[in-house]
Amino acid sequence: MKKLLILAVMLFSINVQAEEQDKVIHDELRQTLKTVTDAINSGEYEKMLPVLSKEIKATPITQEFIDGQQQVIPYFRKWFGPERFLKKLNITFVPDVVTELSPDKTWGVVYGTGIEKYSLSDGRSYDFHTRWTATLVVEEGRWKIKAIHFGTDFMDNPLLNEARDTIMKSAIGGAVGGILLGVLFGFFVFRKKKR
Repeated sequence: MKKLLILAVMLFSINVQAEEQDKVIHDELRQTLKTVTDAINSGEYEKMLPVLSKEIKATPITQEFIDGQQQVIPYFRKWFGPERFLKKLNITFVPDVVTELSPDKTWGVVYGTGIEKYSLSDGRSYDFHTRWTATLVVEEGRWKIKAIHFGTDFMDNPLLNEARDTIMKSAIGGAVGGILLGVLFGFFVFRKKKR
């Protein structure tokens, strides 16, 4: 009985230690996500490099492919800045789950939702709802993003909705204009026939 009690205490102790280790890992993973978010939102893109794998593979919402750390900052500078049509990007990440860790806790997968708010130079802004998936790995003793992919619903997004609204307004305007022109034309033709 005493041996069984000792074994139960040991198993409980090992389980508690594993849970504490997982909590430390998940806290570091959340900080990694926060570092990327803060760097993008502030426009200080170089601040995310320490939490990105040197061989990062990323597919942003534009569906371009980023292959390696050296392509990260040029990608953002190509699209965003005071002199660009897209002035600023503000992004939020909300994980759906706790990162699913590999048995040896050297890599993990996490996915979730996000909102990418694009501020344009003409004052407009658009909020794109996204889904994302990321793979994180332990490199140089730290958790780093090895791969990340973003996607959005191409059938329901603010640009498409704005285009639909514009087309609908143009169609209604054209129909109303056509009816008015038809009435005026009919009025003048009918008036000439009466003379």
